[in-house]
Amino acid sequence: MALDTFNLRTPGPTPLPDPVLEALTSPMINHRGPEFKKLLDDTTDKLKQVFMTKEDVFILTASGTGALEASIVNTLSPGDKVIACSAGSFGDRYVEIAKTYGADVVEIICEWGDAISPDLIEQSIKENPDVKAVIITHNETSTGVTHDLEGICSAVKNNSEALILVDAVSSLGSVPLPVDGWGCDVVSTGSQKSFMIPPGLAFISFSERAWKAYETAKMPKSYFDLGAAKKSLEQGQTPWTPNISLFYALDVALDMMLAEGIENIFIRQSDVAEYTRQSMKDLGFKLLPSDERWASDTVTAVHIPDGLDSSKFMKTMKDSEKIVLAGGQGKLSGRIFRVGHLGAVVKEDIEEVVAAMKRILPELGHISG
Repeated sequence: MALDTFNLRTPGPTPLPDPVLEALTSPMINHRGPEFKKLLDDTTDKLKQVFMTKEDVFILTASGTGALEASIVNTLSPGDKVIACSAGSFGDRYVEIAKTYGADVVEIICEWGDAISPDLIEQSIKENPDVKAVIITHNETSTGVTHDLEGICSAVKNNSEALILVDAVSSLGSVPLPVDGWGCDVVSTGSQKSFMIPPGLAFISFSERAWKAYETAKMPKSYFDLGAAKKSLEQGQTPWTPNISLFYALDVALDMMLAEGIENIFIRQSDVAEYTRQSMKDLGFKLLPSDERWASDTVTAVHIPDGLDSSKFMKTMKDSEKIVLAGGQGKLSGRIFRVGHLGAVVKEDIEEVVAAMKRILPELGHISG
């Protein structure tokens, strides 16, 4: 079935560059043979450059949520005290995973649209000196906010021996996150956002401190056992059947990212994000983040004003303009729309969005500012 071509402006999945599409058609190989060993070794080495780490990095055939689950079950035991920070839908998801496996979760909950302050983390650590880990979602796509992860890491390291577990599904590869430089112990991300390939792979880094925790972690694990992943990687294999086609695509995508340069990607993303935010304000919209200093460079969340039917707006953008935006999630459903700008994005992609909005908004009763 032929599908229309859309300007996909969701915060994941993101559009696939032509070289990635071509790589997906590569022939199957034996995932226990030397060809796959080379592919696995090459992609793992390149991923370490993107993670900015010399520690272990593993590629899992799973969604990003699989890596989040792996981060919990490989480092903690039931009853371990965990400080969990949430200010949005994906922060809530990380909290729920920790609770599901029996962690004693101390929640820090902020308003959706606010950034989590390192001071709140420091205060909670002082109130809970027996904390084993702090879990944080770096970039909250449900609200368009990037939290001060560097400050949070400093607060944790200066006040405790707790592990730092990071959900970087929508941040790593698009915004600065030097894993070793900031002292993150476990960082999880996924394939369908910054990495410009389809959903289905997850990536996770694991520090020496995380491996020490692994030795005593008692939470149940099987498919996401990183000890098994480490042993298999030493043989140039994965413990379970990998998605070979996505490995081909990842190899090409990583070459593209490293050729552009990680720092240059950050600059491009920042420039496109600033253009997006300013364009939305010029159209008379208000951004969701309460403090624009923490507005995300991967997705812009925008309030839907009174009088504008969110469903009709989104449907018109898709049907008439071939542009797919993301709606609000959870308690923000129908209250915001989101413009994704990560992965293989350039300013011209957002200019198309702005031009389309200028055409349809007057018909929907919205007067631009």
